[in-house]
Amino acid sequence: METSAAIDRFLASPALAEQTRRAYRSDLREFSRWLGERRLEDVDARTLIEYATELGRARPGGKLAPATAARKLAAVRALLRFSLGPSRVPDARIAPRRPRRLPDAPKPAEVDGLIDGVGGSDELALRNRALVELVYSAGLRSAEAVGLDLGDVDWDGSSVRVLGKGAKERVVPMGDEAVYWLGRYVREARPRLARGADDALFLSARGRRLDTSTLRRLLPHPHRLRHAFATHLMEGGADLRVIQELLGHASLSTTQVYSHVDGKRLRRVYDRAHPRS
Repeated sequence: METSAAIDRFLASPALAEQTRRAYRSDLREFSRWLGERRLEDVDARTLIEYATELGRARPGGKLAPATAARKLAAVRALLRFSLGPSRVPDARIAPRRPRRLPDAPKPAEVDGLIDGVGGSDELALRNRALVELVYSAGLRSAEAVGLDLGDVDWDGSSVRVLGKGAKERVVPMGDEAVYWLGRYVREARPRLARGADDALFLSARGRRLDTSTLRRLLPHPHRLRHAFATHLMEGGADLRVIQELLGHASLSTTQVYSHVDGKRLRRVYDRAHPRS
């Protein structure tokens, strides 16, 4: 199997999110160059260990950031899984252990300040306020928010249908503030921005679908609102598996980082639940 052709087929898969596709493209081209004339179906555990060693030599001092090395190896494994089948992926635990980093989640008062800072009453200001309210209320990734269509909003159920990573759909409730500002935007601002028949929920000044750069201009680190969403739910007593579903995490292990955020909550739960507390 020609490696470059296999990579092209893999990257064309609709199951990949666009951001993942961009990251994997450079990682897999790098792997293909390193693999040379060897065939993809001949890649085994020893080959992956050799490649991991080569990655370690790629930087001065022989060190590659653990997260970067893990991403590159994950890209190769995903390619093998897609091209050859899950049973052909070598079982080699060679990715460096990444240090656990707790999410940088703003406190509720800081979130209020961030949202209130998106002020104004013209159509763009209403759009921006609705966008930021929705990202926090539903815990959306930036790409998920700007990818929404009008038909994805269930006004009666106060929820939104989200297309997440790997083309997986989930339905997430919206809070009252998000419903209010989203409703104002759709009624008062969006008709003035609309050009033609674009179904995108959030439109640019030219009537086109927003891209994630607009959200980054409003909030330098919009993903912090997603962390805040999860952390504040956890602090409020939400079940970890519920948070997993709301965030659209494929694995509970990804969500478990939020269980380590608030030691005070653990104390409160213990004092309330344990008979000898």
